[in-house]
Amino acid sequence: MITENQYFDGNVKSLGYETAEGKSTVGVINPGEYEFGTANKEIMHVVEGELIALLPNQTEWKSFKSGTSFEVEANSSFKVRAEVQTAYLCQYR
Repeated sequence: MITENQYFDGNVKSLGYETAEGKSTVGVINPGEYEFGTANKEIMHVVEGELIALLPNQTEWKSFKSGTSFEVEANSSFKVRAEVQTAYLCQYR
């Protein structure tokens, strides 16, 4: 089953699906700054564009460009900024 997700007044949209490894979403983030909470460990892959992230327990923002990824532990939160529309794959593990 494919699910549709929409957050932050439609500025973040994704399609969710599930594999043998777990749930994942593929989506697009419009320019802006957003804060996400995690229930599971998340592995965020930047497919196209760039995400600038403030990860848990960090004080400095870090850039993640196309082809890179970052991980966020379960039960935490993180912020991302996008300067341009950015495509991502998020795996929930």
